[in-house]
Amino acid sequence: MKIEQIYTGCLAQGAYYIESNGEVAIIDPLREVQQYVDKANANNAKIKYIFETHFHADFVSGHVTLAEKTGAPIIYGPYANPSFEAHVAKDGEVFQLGEITITCLHTPGHTMESSCYLLKDKDGNDYALFSGDTLFLGDVGRPDLAQKAADMTQEQLAGILFDSLRTKVMTLADEVIVYPAHGAGSACGKNLSKETVGSIGDQKATNYALRADMTRDEFIKEVTDGLLPPPAYFPMNVKLNKEGYENVEDIISEAKAYDSKTFEFIANETDALILDVRHQDEYSKGHIPKSIFIGIDGQFAPWVGALILDYKQPILLVTPEGREEETITRLSRVGYDNTLGYLDGGFEAWKKAGLEYDTIIGITASELETKMQEDVTVFDVRKPGEYQSEHIENVASTPLDFLNDHLAEFPKEDNFYIHCAGGYRSVIAASILKARGFHNVVDVKGGYAAIKETGIKRTNYVCPSTLK
Repeated sequence: MKIEQIYTGCLAQGAYYIESNGEVAIIDPLREVQQYVDKANANNAKIKYIFETHFHADFVSGHVTLAEKTGAPIIYGPYANPSFEAHVAKDGEVFQLGEITITCLHTPGHTMESSCYLLKDKDGNDYALFSGDTLFLGDVGRPDLAQKAADMTQEQLAGILFDSLRTKVMTLADEVIVYPAHGAGSACGKNLSKETVGSIGDQKATNYALRADMTRDEFIKEVTDGLLPPPAYFPMNVKLNKEGYENVEDIISEAKAYDSKTFEFIANETDALILDVRHQDEYSKGHIPKSIFIGIDGQFAPWVGALILDYKQPILLVTPEGREEETITRLSRVGYDNTLGYLDGGFEAWKKAGLEYDTIIGITASELETKMQEDVTVFDVRKPGEYQSEHIENVASTPLDFLNDHLAEFPKEDNFYIHCAGGYRSVIAASILKARGFHNVVDVKGGYAAIKETGIKRTNYVCPSTLK
């Protein structure tokens, strides 16, 4: 028996490759599926099942394409209603895989079709639980994402999740391994651990939502307390996962390389969004006017989903050399398939063509300290939890996720200063503001980490885990 977790940091997502005696099961595959086919072929094995723990909201799964490539059935838990052919399993249904078995455990609450898959070894012993978004390490799945579709309140779904955890998950032996669908950084929960593999026993001992003496009402209150609004792209991803989508290999082949003049012409004629994914320092030094920065080496896909509200938006790319295909693939992971093409030769080709470009003004934290001796305006674009934990005195919270809601607050003429934690998100914010005509924005290099090394007055630190 072989179990491999294929973890994608950008999405904080874990897919799983399980093999026994020449037969393979894939759980929650990424959209680019050739990697699973190649792995099975290299092992002289055949993909027999494609298991989905639920209709994912935070990424587009590869189930449809993988089924087309392999002929393996797509398997969901009870209540699933996909538009494509799939096997909707019964609670407790058993699937033979080589010498082992995988049992569907229906665990509604995160969504109504949410299910875990219990792997039993060749001797019939419970070995591992692939817990999807039902159970994370340190948390459980948020119960508010499916409330509209299920015609239920988040409190009702949380109550259902309480029952699922206590009747299907917490009854398992402590030594059973837990393989969740997500780790820290995912918006599918609020307190996820950085660890990606655990055990039932560890979670019973450390996960706030699995306390043995916890009442149903306490669970509902604690699980629903402090939930931030889900990212705007989540409903669209659920729709694609339910209804199907285009093969990402076709999307990559359709994107074209354009010289600078053609790139400029297409941008003007199509109202395409120019998305620059280079490092923030490179973008700040020079970029195409009105282009938006979201760096490929940060939390790229989630920020694309949070900030580009129209998933059908035509996109033109400026990428580091050699990373064009990777960028198109990572856009497709969250359903952004309308990539028209990319700038051949990257930004250097744009400069060599003598075309206009813009920059972002930046200052150091020490320079900000000097300027704050006068009356200046500073904005903190970190997440609310980061802000509540510690921030510059008398500086308001303007989270990047909701920057558009705060546009009226930014000065039209005088310079204003923005910072995040380390410099990535503040450049995203600056790019959006400049595209909207705020050319008086100044980025604080190094963000709050650099600010903490100065004498700028800050609030007292509060541990994030104590915040409600």
